[in-house]
Amino acid sequence: GILQGVGQGTLLCAATTPLQLTAMASLLKRLIDSNERQIARLQVIVEQVNALEPSVQALSDEALAKKTEEFRNRLAEGETLDDILPEAYAVVREVSRRTIGLRPFDVQIMGGVVLHQGKIAEMKTGEGKTLVATMPIYLNALTGKGVHLATHNDYLAKRDREWMGPIYGFLGLSVGLLQQTERDPALHRQAYEADITYGTYSEVSFDYLRGNMAMTPQEVVQRPLHYAIVDEVDSLLIDEARVPLLIAGEAAKPTDLYVRVDRVVASLTRERDYT
Repeated sequence: GILQGVGQGTLLCAATTPLQLTAMASLLKRLIDSNERQIARLQVIVEQVNALEPSVQALSDEALAKKTEEFRNRLAEGETLDDILPEAYAVVREVSRRTIGLRPFDVQIMGGVVLHQGKIAEMKTGEGKTLVATMPIYLNALTGKGVHLATHNDYLAKRDREWMGPIYGFLGLSVGLLQQTERDPALHRQAYEADITYGTYSEVSFDYLRGNMAMTPQEVVQRPLHYAIVDEVDSLLIDEARVPLLIAGEAAKPTDLYVRVDRVVASLTRERDYT
């Protein structure tokens, strides 16, 4: 990131003494070594997923679909999401191959692990970010607490939901869709009650704001927030971060009403007018 943002030439030109050059070289080495260590840790998980592929491929459609129930039972018995991650990812890889004809590559498995860990994964256009997201989405949806995939616009949300939907449907998970053109609270509540919810940044955010303004629990459409993947997160956190999300309440009523009521209240007498 530093090399991309500043440029290696600029960094080296800033070092004018042998000591500074040595320090700069040490910094660059640490950055590169750190990245290689992270890749090495991810590669271990990828190898675990790959080792499971033959046994998962041998399963029938029925046995593969029952894996969701098995995973949930294992979580209830004390295993963690990290414990079942390799097998869950191997299952999603095979289901993806059978349903939509796409088999995630090793680098996509790595991206899926990074997203599960709550980190930002940078991938180039065409590297299959939409498919990468299916693995951490499935894994975290096993908790039954709901997962959100927030993207830039209605078209992308609907496209990704329809494209990846067969994977989740095969595995017995429900998928909801939020559209900015549909503001019916009942439809939004139904979408959030699904195991997985696709929608736009703004609609998910405004539903959160409306929930905080609600006067009764019935007006709240979102469940407690659990896990979300944000598509094009650099655009959201950088480009759109300067645009505040504002939600307006009712227009202020004329204040003269309160003045008139105050005069009436002041004229009331205890026992005669009220107790």
